[in-house]
Amino acid sequence: MAGAKKQNFLHGAVILTVALIVVKILGAVYKIPLGNILGDDGYGYFLAAYTVYNVFYTVSTAGVPVALSRLIAASEANERTMQIRRYFRVALITFFVVGVICSLVMFVFPNELATMIHHPRSAQSIWALAPSVLLCCMLAVYRGYFQGRSNMFPTAVSQVLEVLFKVIFGLALVVVFRNMGRSLPLQSAAAISGVTVGSLAALLYLIVHKRRNYGDTPLPAQQADVPDSYINTLKALLIVAIPISIGASVQSVINLIDTWQMGLLQSGAGLSQPVADVLYGVYGKAQTLYNLPATIISSLSVSVVPAVAAQLALKNFRSAKKTSETALRITAVLALPMAVGLCVLSTPIMKVIYWSAAEQGGQLLMILGAASFFLCMVTVMTGILQAAGKERLPVIAAVIGGIVKIGVNWMLISRPEVNIFGAAIGTVCCFFVICLLDFLFMKQCFGEYPHLGKILIRPLVSTAVMGLSAFGVYQLCRLIVGDDPGRMLMMVYLAASIGAAVIVYLVMIIVTRSVTEEDMKLVPGGEKIAKILKMS
Repeated sequence: MAGAKKQNFLHGAVILTVALIVVKILGAVYKIPLGNILGDDGYGYFLAAYTVYNVFYTVSTAGVPVALSRLIAASEANERTMQIRRYFRVALITFFVVGVICSLVMFVFPNELATMIHHPRSAQSIWALAPSVLLCCMLAVYRGYFQGRSNMFPTAVSQVLEVLFKVIFGLALVVVFRNMGRSLPLQSAAAISGVTVGSLAALLYLIVHKRRNYGDTPLPAQQADVPDSYINTLKALLIVAIPISIGASVQSVINLIDTWQMGLLQSGAGLSQPVADVLYGVYGKAQTLYNLPATIISSLSVSVVPAVAAQLALKNFRSAKKTSETALRITAVLALPMAVGLCVLSTPIMKVIYWSAAEQGGQLLMILGAASFFLCMVTVMTGILQAAGKERLPVIAAVIGGIVKIGVNWMLISRPEVNIFGAAIGTVCCFFVICLLDFLFMKQCFGEYPHLGKILIRPLVSTAVMGLSAFGVYQLCRLIVGDDPGRMLMMVYLAASIGAAVIVYLVMIIVTRSVTEEDMKLVPGGEKIAKILKMS
């Protein structure tokens, strides 16, 4: 069928990554001016509402795409077309009901939810986000269906549409409300309402795409399998989806507790409410940048689930292990330079992007940059464990990591000399612990641990050289032109540093063979690129 082509897991990851790059560019167009329009305090209301929304969103949707992807991929590998259709219908009905309930809670109790996290002025933003939970439940079902059939294109297009409409409507409304002289909480609510509009646009696209390309036409009798009963199908879906949702919800709950623990800035560190609001706002801005690598890497996690699930359904354990190790190595190749770049160029990145942010932003981003690598590895390892039917193990790791995060926050945020930096340090500790545990759990999937040397050593060498070059070019620019440039000149410094880092890293991953000719054959046009670069 037109538009219904399958992709291998790296091909699919490339499609999703390209879409995510577009999404992040559009997201920057949304969040950067928004952060500067609302200021640190107004952005804090926006972020607090998003934190509440993420809990409901994660509880209701996190397990759906992965569960459907895994179950549909296994069914397709065994040529069970009618079972695929039944999985989709059961999921659509089930999560429509879940979405309605979650949206109603946010719609009816926004003041109570805002007060619960010590951000009462975020109530209007919570209310404006309520409908998007239901819409995102439906989006999750459709995306899981397409991903299970190894077609990442619809998901990619829907993600771009979602953020495009969010940007257009969100920014337009916040500008209108600001010009009307509305309060900061109302401006924040206006900006965040674009999320709901974007979700609706993406859902309408997926509905139309499925009807055109995956219509439920009757099958010949010899091709029609007998699907499981509706009850058994629901049980199979929930057995996979619930642990995944719980694991993802743990992190959302941790973020919610993280927000709540910001009260320690006042009760423990002795800071005033306005100062605490500013610090939380700049912490949120640093978090936005720190989350960028994991968002890009999530493409690999999404693509690897149906690939590994299908191989395991056919009892092809050697191929499943090889696919998993390849995914982890590619993750390291991509995540390490992004993490190191955030660390060594943290201050200019914050000053260029959020020029009005408090001075602590650069230091916060430097700490969070270290955490971003562990978060990326966790993202892909979690996908592999879920594809292998070990979805409960990432939950255990996430709970333990969450306890570490809460404990470190509690000890450090209340110390005046540490204050907001305690939250960033807690994030590093949290994801290091989860990463270590997930790696140890991988043995239960394939009977042995992934080859850590093959995964990390060559990317580490390449990244070390890249990091030194980025830092060296930036310091050279400061030495030649000046130590305290304006924003535009600092942008030039930053562009030169990043440009040098990219060139050096591309050369190094070829020299060290961090990326192989075999890897290149899995991506569109990769074989031609490999020949040009003489990677054989």
